[in-house]
Amino acid sequence: MEKKTKNVHLVLAGLMGCLFLNPPTSLHAQTKDNVEVADSAAIEVLRQKVASNMDSVTYHREFIKAMGADNPDLEQQYQLWMKAYPKNANIPFALGQALERQESPKAKEYLLKAVDIDPKLTEAWGGLWIDAERWGNDELGREYLRKATEADPTNANYAFYYASSFSKVDEEKYRDLSLKVADKFSDTERGAQSLYWLAVRSTDPAFKENMFKRLRQQFPPTKFRWSSSGEQEYFSFLFEQDRWEEALLLSKEMAAMPEGDDWEDNQATVEKSLAIKKALDNKEGERALHLIDDLEEVSRYSPLYKRIPIFKAEALAISGKGEEALGQLLSFYAKNPSPKLKKLLEKYGQQIGKTEANIQTDIEMALHEVAEPATPFELKNYEGGKNTLSDFKGKVVLLTYWFPGCGPCRGEFPHFQNVVSKFSKDQLAYVGINIVSKQNDYVLPFLAGTKYTFYPLEDVEGRDKGNLDNRGFAPMNFLIDKAGRVVFSDFRTTQKNEDELELMITELLELN
Repeated sequence: MEKKTKNVHLVLAGLMGCLFLNPPTSLHAQTKDNVEVADSAAIEVLRQKVASNMDSVTYHREFIKAMGADNPDLEQQYQLWMKAYPKNANIPFALGQALERQESPKAKEYLLKAVDIDPKLTEAWGGLWIDAERWGNDELGREYLRKATEADPTNANYAFYYASSFSKVDEEKYRDLSLKVADKFSDTERGAQSLYWLAVRSTDPAFKENMFKRLRQQFPPTKFRWSSSGEQEYFSFLFEQDRWEEALLLSKEMAAMPEGDDWEDNQATVEKSLAIKKALDNKEGERALHLIDDLEEVSRYSPLYKRIPIFKAEALAISGKGEEALGQLLSFYAKNPSPKLKKLLEKYGQQIGKTEANIQTDIEMALHEVAEPATPFELKNYEGGKNTLSDFKGKVVLLTYWFPGCGPCRGEFPHFQNVVSKFSKDQLAYVGINIVSKQNDYVLPFLAGTKYTFYPLEDVEGRDKGNLDNRGFAPMNFLIDKAGRVVFSDFRTTQKNEDELELMITELLELN
């Protein structure tokens, strides 16, 4: 059988995993996969199966998969079927759903036809919601979700989605609806997921902790995956607040549960941290350094990752090695800036007689050491003309790779915009490169609907991206200084660390 392959674009769960059933496992959205398209004889067999049973969604899906959803011949066939059976909602729905799952701008037309015929077609309203987000129309998306919940009030998925749609526009309503989802669907993962995201998204420590505790009580972590993930987040919360004894008790309790092996690393993290802290409290600098050196390589996603350089700086300072303490902290800061680390730089700098101006000079030298000329580009701007990297010389450039169907990208944009709005266009150029040209029709409407202010550029497949390579993933982010050099890369911005992005931009603005 002769076959051909074509690319389709799929979104996997990311940090903003609220659109998916399973807890988030990755920070990036995968963009490509392969689908096999059948030969003409097999396609004809499937076409006959659909023709003999127009109400079979399964037959429709098999036929569409065999032909390929973006095949013009497929669309022509469905136009004929819709004309022959104008009151059958399954026909436009089948094609619309397939196009939506391929993140095609053509999906909306067919999904709207389906709900016009059958307003109770819940999944069609759901598809329209996801499509509306790609067009940048969140308000319309919420309306589609409302209609989905009305079409099927027993559907936990859309009840959860509808509640979550208010997370950025009406915090009180978001909380109220999410708590109702948790109570109404108390035997489902969606119920647990509602409490999980209430906890994770909250910036109020007391409310956050209350939600984590309620999640555990209402949804046992041995039974619900989102509750198990919630325990991991709660552990990080306790660790970041230096409540290590509580974090240790939690890790021991979770490690003792079935399939709790993953918690052994958390337990070891706290135990090692407590041992280092004890040595530091006792002013045993050399012992603390020995304990730090004995640590195995720590993942950048571990709560210990940003704590190690702080431990090490304190241990070196206790040991009378103030210059070395400052130097190693500067080296880490040059790749992972944060307001907390900057205060520590000033603290250790003052201990060896340096002023704030001296420290800023040291920071600039450290940034110069990691900076390297960014690979140039020349890309089409959707608003007209082209843009090159040199067009932005003299400005700091925040560059993000994205595509309209990327949920994690759409989740990150509001946090970018919160930071970008603090700088003038003379200081900062905000650039968004769409990596999926098949979704071009979404781009300008998305910008118009969301009011985001990035320069919308279209990527070119196969170009040499050099040190601005997103490796086929989105979102992928870079910060380029005024001289056109990459300084920061592969970072993510959430509600928890907008201040870090603001600081990175500010440091590059001061860099000469």
